[in-house]
Amino acid sequence: MESFIHQQSAVRVLFGPGVLSNVPEEVRRLGAQRALVITSSTRTTDADETVRLLGAMAVGVFANTVTHVPFGVAQEAAEASKTTGADCCVVIGGGSTIGVGKAIAHETGLPIIAIPTTYSGSEMTPVYGITRDGVKTTGRDPNVQPKTVIYDPLLTLKVPPKIAGPSGLNALAHCVAALIDREASPVVRMFADAGMNALKQALPIVVAQPDNLEARSNALYGSWLAGCALSGSRMNIHYRICHALGAGYNLPHAEVHGVMLPYTTAFNLDVSRGQEIYDLAVRVGAPTSLKAIGLPEEGVESVAKTATQTPSYNSKPVDQASVVKLIREAYVGERPR
Repeated sequence: MESFIHQQSAVRVLFGPGVLSNVPEEVRRLGAQRALVITSSTRTTDADETVRLLGAMAVGVFANTVTHVPFGVAQEAAEASKTTGADCCVVIGGGSTIGVGKAIAHETGLPIIAIPTTYSGSEMTPVYGITRDGVKTTGRDPNVQPKTVIYDPLLTLKVPPKIAGPSGLNALAHCVAALIDREASPVVRMFADAGMNALKQALPIVVAQPDNLEARSNALYGSWLAGCALSGSRMNIHYRICHALGAGYNLPHAEVHGVMLPYTTAFNLDVSRGQEIYDLAVRVGAPTSLKAIGLPEEGVESVAKTATQTPSYNSKPVDQASVVKLIREAYVGERPR
């Protein structure tokens, strides 16, 4: 057995259909009494149910979360937590909503209970990101990692296939990141392999049979493992590119990851794995080109410049020219060769 270092934060996880009902008990377990519910405008029904379950412990709802976590929104949410006198936040929604909850935790130190409704995996990592002036800055802070994560597959039944597919590919990117990182521990690689297998098997069924609760559960399980994998590994050039695309051109977060992943995987691991991910994207009906999701062709060079301005870990050396090539391939969207 090789020598390695493995560090893992303790996160309490509840998994299964109907576990949303446990949210009041989980707030009390934190020693908290005043919960601010964080959500998006598209998940207000779930937020209303969460407020109902919390009863008098719910002190308000912040429903103005925005993708890529703009600085102004992060500040507005942090201020809401202060004005309501919240002593914890219950965050229910996708990766962007959980990102706003993390921004509050980073600013105020309040503990978070995360209830993911998509497959981003963000809820299992200490990574946060905030976008300001078209640039997304990320950091690691153990205080932003949720203390409790509630995985209720019933909540994911409302996610349409056109969102579920790209969301699962976003989680798959976290598994690939762990496989690329040569310093990732065997435990982290185990998370990555298991998460990748679960996602590859479940996502086509989720898209073909949206009401299949078992497939939804397996996809959610895969995203949990993917988040665990990313928590114990380093972000490579794939993330720099995706952050530059999302923040610079306001492109949809999960779709950006799904489009770029076949090409960054082919570059960092091998072409066959990249082709496999591309074929999976086609199978689940996810976009396969940056052109299709709104990147203007002249944006290729500027994104590459932004992505390479800050050094990042990568298994292979990268420079602006190689990143331009990757982005141009993804802009066209042909199967990696």
